[in-house]
Amino acid sequence: MSASRIAIGCMHVLARLPLPVLRGLGKWVGRVLYVLAGQRRRIALRNLELCFPEVPETQRRAWAKETFEVFCQTFLDRSWLWFGSEELVRSRVKLTGAVHELDGGEATIVFAPHFYSMDAGGLALPLNTSREFTSIYATNPDPALDAWFMAGRQRFGNVRMLNRADGVKPIISCLRKGGLLYLLPDMDYGKNDSVFVPFFAVQNTATIPSLSRFARLGKAKVVALYNRMTPDGYVAELTPAWENFPTDDHVADTARMNRELEAAILTMPAQYYWVHKRFKTRPDGEPSLYAP
Repeated sequence: MSASRIAIGCMHVLARLPLPVLRGLGKWVGRVLYVLAGQRRRIALRNLELCFPEVPETQRRAWAKETFEVFCQTFLDRSWLWFGSEELVRSRVKLTGAVHELDGGEATIVFAPHFYSMDAGGLALPLNTSREFTSIYATNPDPALDAWFMAGRQRFGNVRMLNRADGVKPIISCLRKGGLLYLLPDMDYGKNDSVFVPFFAVQNTATIPSLSRFARLGKAKVVALYNRMTPDGYVAELTPAWENFPTDDHVADTARMNRELEAAILTMPAQYYWVHKRFKTRPDGEPSLYAP
């Protein structure tokens, strides 16, 4: 039996643990990982330094340690999110905010940035609406893990997973039929199709403008979903539909997306995905921001 299948089997067992015990285990694993995963620790610290140069180093280091803890806690929480009963998941995952934005049949894009709790938010939506719900994914190279991720994310509601390799057409088709699109466009996906806009203190941050383009092509409104880990589970908060979005300027729209995200991150800085090289792609001629 492969290591991944054994790990998935362990998640079945972890799903039965009381939440405080599971969170305590995740916190301990996160503290160990912070020490052992030197490269990811350096990336997180560098990202925080670039984004918050005015914040004391001691605070940035505290955020980095906490981000490893939250990363591990939310990963272990996938045990009950994907193997627990629907009753259990509903009791721990709450959808709040402008939930009325899900009513009706208007095409809707849900901007769901990479907070560690994004998989909880991905279940909160289909648990609270019967509308077709589409998300975009990248195939995991491990077949067992890929099947686990797919099954977990599709376990409730009318959810369809689209591979990035499938292109734009099925995404736009979904929106034009009045569907919901769960979109996570806030990572560094390389120079192709990216624009350089500010993100915190980094003025030239490679960001894909898909939120603006999909909203325009699909004639869709945009709401944001900010997912937060709490002591009792998760809260997924929907914002009202963004006014005056999209515009005819996809660069300005993408800069606005980053500003909206910044405001959300400031409410829970340690829960954002800082272990990713967010500033890896630079404009031509600019040096790496992650050089030793």
